[in-house]
Parts: sequence; C-alpha cells; structure tokens
Amino acid sequence: MSELILKCKNAKEASYIMSNISTNDKNDALIKMANNLIKNTRNIIEANEIDIKNAREKGIKESMIDRLILDEKRIKAMSDSLIKVSTLDDPVGEVLSVVNRPNGLQIGKKRVPLGVIGIIYEARPNVTCDAIGLCIKSGNTTILRGGSEAINSNKKIVSVLKEALENTNIPLDCINILEDTSRETATQMMKLNEYIDVLIPRGGKNLIDVVVKNATVPVIETGTGNCHIFVDESADFEMAKNIIINAKTSRVSVCNSQEKLLVHKNIASEFIPIIAEELRKRNVTIIGDENVYNLINNVILATEEDYYTEYLDYKICIKIVDNIEFAINHINKYSSHHSEAIITNDYNNSQKFLQRIDSSAVYINASTRFTDGEEFGFGAEIGISTQKLHARGPMGLKELTTTKYIIFGNGQIR
Repeated sequence: MSELILKCKNAKEASYIMSNISTNDKNDALIKMANNLIKNTRNIIEANEIDIKNAREKGIKESMIDRLILDEKRIKAMSDSLIKVSTLDDPVGEVLSVVNRPNGLQIGKKRVPLGVIGIIYEARPNVTCDAIGLCIKSGNTTILRGGSEAINSNKKIVSVLKEALENTNIPLDCINILEDTSRETATQMMKLNEYIDVLIPRGGKNLIDVVVKNATVPVIETGTGNCHIFVDESADFEMAKNIIINAKTSRVSVCNSQEKLLVHKNIASEFIPIIAEELRKRNVTIIGDENVYNLINNVILATEEDYYTEYLDYKICIKIVDNIEFAINHINKYSSHHSEAIITNDYNNSQKFLQRIDSSAVYINASTRFTDGEEFGFGAEIGISTQKLHARGPMGLKELTTTKYIIFGNGQIR
C-alpha cells in the first residue's frame, strides 16, 4: 500500500473520531502543540537551514526564499497562532436554525467538520502549522503535501506537533504529511474522492491552475494575489505614499502584497514622481504604461501580460487612468480578485469602489497587506479564497465546516 493511500485511510478513520472531540480536548491539544513548538525551536531551525541551503543551491530567488525561512520570531508567531486559535469559539455543533413544521417535525441545521482536508502547498512551512491548528479546532483531519523545497522543515514541524498529541485525546492520525513530494503523488491525491472531502491548493498560479483543472475532489481555490491600489484625484498624498510603500515592500513574496498601482490622470504628473522616488529607494523596479514611461525615467514599458502578472518580487506596474470608472473596469478585468484598495477623500467614489470591485477584500484608505486570517481575528488562516462558493477571502474556523440537518419526529410518515 502506498504512503498516500495508507495515510488517507488513516485520516478518514480518524475524521470520525475528530468530529466528536470536545472543545476542551481540542484546546488542550493546541496549547500543548504551541508549547512544544517553542521547546523545539532549535531543532526546527536546523531542519529549516537544510531547506534554505538546498533552495539557494537550486538558484531559487531570495524573495521566494523569504517565504521559506523560519527563525525564532516566526516560530514564536506560529506558537502564538495556535494559542490564539485555542481561545476562539468552536464552530462545531453551532445550531444555525430550527424550524417547526406543521406536521410536528422539528428541523434543525448545525455546523459539522468538513472531514478530511487535503492541502497541496508550496514553500511556506508556517502553513503546515496554521493548517494543522485550524483543522484540529474545527474537528477535521489533514493530509498535507508540501513542496520539496520545504520538506525537512515540514517533517520536523509535524513531528513536533504530533509528539505533543501523545498524551491527549486527539488521534495522532488527524495529522498526516506526505514525504513523497512528487507530482505523481499530488496528481493521485487530487482524485481520491473516497478519502478526501475537500482539497485546498496554496501556492503560485501554476499550482492552483493544475489542481483546479485536474482534481475530482472538491476544491476550494485560494487564488493568486494580483492586488491593485487606485489613487483617486482627491487622495491625500502622504497617506497614499505610506499605504503603497507598505503594501508593496513590507513583504513582497506574499499574496496580499500590492502588484499594480493606478493613478488618476489629474494628479499623475505630481504624484507619480513622488511615489516612484520612494519605491526606488527600496529597490523596486517600475513597469509602466506609455504615459508613465513618458513621465519619468528608468521605466520598463508594460505589456498586456504585465497587467495579469503576480510578481512576488520588487516590481510594480503603474498605469495612469482617466477616472474611477476606468480604474474599476481595469481592476475587474485584470485582477485575480484577491484584494484591492482605493485611496480617496471622496465618499461617493469610495462607495462606488466598494460596491463594484469584484474581489474578496476591498479597502478604503488602507493597505492590502491586512488580508490575512490573523489580522481579521481568525487566529490563522488556511488560505485566502478568491472563489465565490462556500468560502471567500481569508478562511478561518467557520470556513472549515459544513452543515447538516437534524430532524426530530414522533412517528411521522409521508
């Protein structure tokens, strides 16, 4: 029996136990896992250093290696996230509605776990911890297939977290990581409807597209982040500058970082030189439309492909637009429907932007970097969904549940 099938079978059996674990037992497990992460910080960092060394030898760019790196601060953040999740309300068992029918039937609807959640992801080992913590609190089991570039980090994190479960009421098989990171295993995983209830891909556009197009298991699509900021003609320049620098440069390798900047034509000649200077101080390469190209020096002329591209790098594409209508239409066409922001002091334009932008998170006068489960108060996230069915935006505990109807009768027949 292959590693994949064995672990899927074990996860399926464990899912029936997990769905009935008490909130106290789940919280106790999460706290023990958090403490064990801190206790094993040095061991995790040593495993991570192997992955970083291998990544650099393969020539992976530094902006992507940043996603891979674990240090004491990031491990502490992983531990804190588990503790935060333990303090959140348990969604499992929440009664959503009760209806009394004329025939005497009482029909209730309540939250239940999804079951076995498969996650195919790349690079970021903190995803391993976040996914496990959220799945345990929401009563689910997990099959984790991380990328080869993070295999040593992921294996060590899983080992540390499972060790913490040994003296709890949580079944050890609720956590499963595949050591085989081959494409063949991932492809097989996409079709294991018998064992896996939901599949969540996290990574670049190519990975997500492959999963969406090939999976027979139901998929929650976590999209790429081709995020836009539109600076309206009424915008406060200092506010706009601070927001753009944060959204673009605070961490370029994450999906909520800004990739595109649209500027109203009435302020373009004044504002673009200001923001371009600030971006270049931080080594950001500027790509621009023909108007931007003619306005400032050292600009790479944008192509149609640039408007669709998630750079995940120190690059930004700037376009001058005629008005808010043009900005909205441009964003809805080229965006990945992740996160978009408007910087404006015009109330009507802010409301128009909120209502008409078709993305999972839309901001007025704030950085797109806030699209994050921790920032939204979820403790962590299992991904940011850009689709419209079941879940949209950062997915926390409630998004990892489904519902079932419970019907009480006293002998009714139809």
